[in-house]
Amino acid sequence: MPELGKKAVSAFSKKPKTAEAAVGSSALFEAETERAGLKLRWQKAGSDIAASDKYVLTSDGTRHTLTVRDVGPDDQGQYAVIAGSSKVKFELKVKEAEKPDVVPAPQEVPSAPSDAPNTGSEGCPPNSEAPSEAVSGDPIGLFVTRPQDGEVTVGDSITFSAQVAGASLLKPPMIKWFKGKWMDLSGKVGKNLQLHDSYDRASKVYLFELHISEVQAAYAGGYRCEVSTKDKFDSCNFNLTVHEAIGPADLDLRSAFRRPSLPGGTRRTSGDGRDDGGCLDFSSLLKKRDSFLRTSRDPKLEAPAEEDVWEILRTAPPSEYERIAFQHGITDLRGMLKRLKGMKKEEKKSTAFLKKLEPAYQVNKGQKIRLVVELADPDAEVKWLKNGQEIQMSGSKYIFESSGNKRMLAISQCSLADDAAYQCVVNGDKCSTELFVKEPPVLITRALEDHMVTVGQRVEFECEVSEEGAPVKWLKDGVELTREETFKYRFKKDGRKHHLIVNEATLEDSGHYAIRTSGGQALAELIVQEKTLEVYQNIADLTVGARDQAVFKCEVSDENVRGVWLKNGKELVPDSRIKVSHIGRVHKLTIDDVTPADEADYSFVPEGFACNLSAKLHFMEVKIDFVPRQEPPKIHLDCPGRTPDTIVVVAGNKLRLDVPISGDPAPAVIWQKAIQGSKGLGETPDASSDASDSNEWVFEKKLLCETEGRVHVETHKDRSIFTVEGAEKEDEGVYTVIVKNPVGEDQVNITVKVIDVPDPPAAPKISNVGEDSCTVHWQPPDYDGGQPILGYILERKKKKSYRWMRLNFDLLRELSHEAKRMIEGVVYEMRVYAVNAIGMSRPSPASQPFMPIGPPSEPTHLGVEDVSDSTVSLKWRPPERVGAGGLDGYSVEYCREGSSEWVSALQSLTEHTSLLVKELPTGARLLFRVRAHNLAGPSTPATTKEPVTVQEILERPRLRLPRHLRQTVQRKVGEPVNILIPFQGKPRPQITWSKEGQLLAGNDVSIRNSPTDTILFIRAARRDHSGTYQVAVQIENMEDKAILVLQIVDKPSSPQEVRVTDTWGFNVALEWKPPQDDGNTELWGYTVQKADNKTMEWFTVLEHYRRTHCVVSELIMGNNYYFRVFSHNMVGASEKAATTKEPVFIPKIAGLTYQPPTYQKLDFSEAPSFTQPLVNRSVIAGYNAVLCCAVRGSPKVPFLPREQNPLLQEPKISWFKNGLNLAEDARFRMFSKQGVLTLEIRKPCPFDGGAYVCRAINAQGEAQCECRLEVRVPQ
Repeated sequence: MPELGKKAVSAFSKKPKTAEAAVGSSALFEAETERAGLKLRWQKAGSDIAASDKYVLTSDGTRHTLTVRDVGPDDQGQYAVIAGSSKVKFELKVKEAEKPDVVPAPQEVPSAPSDAPNTGSEGCPPNSEAPSEAVSGDPIGLFVTRPQDGEVTVGDSITFSAQVAGASLLKPPMIKWFKGKWMDLSGKVGKNLQLHDSYDRASKVYLFELHISEVQAAYAGGYRCEVSTKDKFDSCNFNLTVHEAIGPADLDLRSAFRRPSLPGGTRRTSGDGRDDGGCLDFSSLLKKRDSFLRTSRDPKLEAPAEEDVWEILRTAPPSEYERIAFQHGITDLRGMLKRLKGMKKEEKKSTAFLKKLEPAYQVNKGQKIRLVVELADPDAEVKWLKNGQEIQMSGSKYIFESSGNKRMLAISQCSLADDAAYQCVVNGDKCSTELFVKEPPVLITRALEDHMVTVGQRVEFECEVSEEGAPVKWLKDGVELTREETFKYRFKKDGRKHHLIVNEATLEDSGHYAIRTSGGQALAELIVQEKTLEVYQNIADLTVGARDQAVFKCEVSDENVRGVWLKNGKELVPDSRIKVSHIGRVHKLTIDDVTPADEADYSFVPEGFACNLSAKLHFMEVKIDFVPRQEPPKIHLDCPGRTPDTIVVVAGNKLRLDVPISGDPAPAVIWQKAIQGSKGLGETPDASSDASDSNEWVFEKKLLCETEGRVHVETHKDRSIFTVEGAEKEDEGVYTVIVKNPVGEDQVNITVKVIDVPDPPAAPKISNVGEDSCTVHWQPPDYDGGQPILGYILERKKKKSYRWMRLNFDLLRELSHEAKRMIEGVVYEMRVYAVNAIGMSRPSPASQPFMPIGPPSEPTHLGVEDVSDSTVSLKWRPPERVGAGGLDGYSVEYCREGSSEWVSALQSLTEHTSLLVKELPTGARLLFRVRAHNLAGPSTPATTKEPVTVQEILERPRLRLPRHLRQTVQRKVGEPVNILIPFQGKPRPQITWSKEGQLLAGNDVSIRNSPTDTILFIRAARRDHSGTYQVAVQIENMEDKAILVLQIVDKPSSPQEVRVTDTWGFNVALEWKPPQDDGNTELWGYTVQKADNKTMEWFTVLEHYRRTHCVVSELIMGNNYYFRVFSHNMVGASEKAATTKEPVFIPKIAGLTYQPPTYQKLDFSEAPSFTQPLVNRSVIAGYNAVLCCAVRGSPKVPFLPREQNPLLQEPKISWFKNGLNLAEDARFRMFSKQGVLTLEIRKPCPFDGGAYVCRAINAQGEAQCECRLEVRVPQ
């Protein structure tokens, strides 16, 4: 089953559902797809269905239907519809026209409805979800459709579904399914329990399903569905009713599982006092149903004894209650807990531990932790367990430490593997704890970068985190991204690098993308713009003569763009004279041997773009007139004479001036260009003058080849061609062409203008920087390229990035722009492009780096803490939002009520969140306000709600004597005494201390007073410091007093006059008097010790003895003894002891002998009994099977010979199958260890099934237990 949240998205927005149809009617199945135009295949039993009279297939956009006409029994079965990689299965059920027979049921057992459908894995109960139910427009809570009660028969399947509205949710809701009140079904997912979820984009509804297959009777009961979002919660309860399959009429299953009555005819009652004698015990139904049915068929076999569930629960820990209740079919958990409350066992107080482990420990990953317990017996053996396994000391990972009665387990370099349950075991007593290892937050070491792409391009976000393989989440505009069926988003991990790939970006993909880890997040912006085509070089008009070559050339931004050449609006077909070429971004149209028919409008239309590049081809006719042989030279142009003819050429293109000439004889051609300071254009230099003496450029064919490689002059009989390769700005000017022959001369001026992209503007300037915006200013470029500036393009980038992002799609006409949608705290740079008709300039230098920063929010919880005659104490909390600019401090101002003039209370900012404003006028009513400041400026002010009156408030003095000082305060001699008593009162009261009515004075007792409390301090207490102390606080005529008693205690002195009053046998009677000094406290008792005169080693006889006389017994005859007595109080024992002056002799008594006691021999023999009987088993053929049981008895081995006792001819343990002894069968192996008996059956076959009996015999008797073994053959 796929994990939640990672399920592949289906191609279907609406799936066909299982339907029922009567014989002879029609059945309609409907499906809707996410996209229109998808091809669908309908199948029945795995074979494709073709359109026919029987099956009608229709498709209308996203809606597809299958109609089955004239339904018959053969049409029943499983159908499927396939779209791409998505496949949905459904069923058609055919029912007869007549009514089905109803099976009569016993009166007590509610029978299942006869028409209840047997739903499969794709079905659902009739009342679990209404068919084709429209989504409610006003759902109750979060649910659109709630799970409904369902009924099902044992062995069938059922599905409960819930729908949740997702239109207003930013992220998918969390859903939980429960059985009863506490059992979470997410941990029970398996073969018989599955959870599914899906999302319908069309209706924006989440669908959650709980599917239960092979339903058992124990599954019946109450269920609950809980759904929650960030700030909402909703739940719904529903019930599942399971009907038992009805067997023979004489078999009443309920009677087998009804709880038996208690002895004496009394009925069983639940823990809350209610009668449950007639309730069904589902624990029997769950675990012993098969055994009961077999017993009803074979009365010879006895069912094993029923387990007492309540005894199991009474001895089990509370953490196991849920598992045991689910295992034994208990659904009323509340009643179960009430019943257990009366049966709660008494907790035994631990005798092995003085201090147990804490319930839980937490440690960061990679750090060290120490688990500590205190033992009652320092010599006891300690074992440490981890998840039930004993920990062995290995290396430096686990270290066992001991300090007195403390035992410690130190764990170094904690990892996630150390997150477990630990136990400390001492002499069978245990204490447990849990260790939680907290992983350090995953930090982002390299942030995301912004991207700007066009539609259809591939986008890849890359981020690097601090830990390899760390889990991350990708979000778009705050919504978590998941893998979709169309693979719109792909997630890739490469060590510490994480990649988010967007295939074929669309306009909807624009937005803010974020990557989130446990330690923070990084944000970047994606801008997707429409695919546009920029024209770097447009085609220009051409004027060519007959049989010349015409070349139209243009350059666009995308080298993959193809296009069509048009002539007067019709597509131009290439041939041997007309050639079309496409090399990179350059498109060319070449026309050789131009004729008058080629004069037309030519256009280049790029494919997929709404633009058109046009130019005109002019055909120049050269008219030749027959003149006499002596003909003056003539230049044939359209506009000859003094008016210049302007020719425009784009920088970088070829400049070609083709001038037709005539004359007989052939004239000489001279080309001139006027430069700054040259002669007038009308002046013609003498042909014999030296070129170096003039300010004009004169080119001849041979001379050009030697001096200038870019300039070429070709002179023919009828024309002169002047060519400049790669025109530059310096080539702009007025060119003069002069033709001469002996008959005369002629000249024409031609103006050439070179146009280019503009120069880059100067670096832009940044102003008005806000939280996420700024204003950018720039100046026009110095040179506009010979064409007016059409607008500007603005780009920005992060300072540490190399990727520039375009901010505007349309050209900016103004010289300023407000840039928005920036991330606060990130350093940016700006640059500008200038655009004219030719193209876009080079980028300007980058602006000075700047950081968008917004002011913080206003301080919170501003309040007045205290007021005096000239001061006011203010207190506030930091603002909720500080921003990337940090927090420089706070400013405090005040003004009088009704005035608007605010006065600063501080000359500079303060970093504290409290302030005492001083030198205020007494009696004035003032308003106070506080602002937070950072680099972006001050925040909005936080102002007090009401004016504050500057006046001391009289408060009655009051002592707040702590509870522990209301009793006698005891201190030992030499200890310090530090008594603190808080008080209240305004103005500050006067404090007075006295002892026994006398004011305290002296260097050994010091009094320390503060505005809120007073302290009595004694560095080293003495006995004379004991007494009654009184403290008083007074304001004018108001006073409050408190009394406390101080008692300084010390060790007592030794007892007086210890003497022996009597001696008899082994006993000595002692007597003494109490000590003179009891240490200023009550005596706790006396300690009596004795010492033999030979060794003089003292042994304690009595401790904490309260009387002043005692009897010492069990003395050794013939020895002399000394005795001594110590006195005790709360401080300790007296430093000296009172000792008897003379030894006491214990005389020997003749005739005494020791008689040892006699004991009766006990008989521990016991007849065998099985503590754990055999249980019925069902195994698979071919796999080894094991039967186990446990037996106890004494003696374990028979002692009498077999010939003397014929009952012991058999072994002590015997195994039987269907009455046959298995001892001689090699396929069976029998083991016995510590009372556990095991029978191993090697590779059983169906023949090995049957009844197995284990029999145990000893001298006291015999016992046996039996079970049934079922061997199943795999299908």
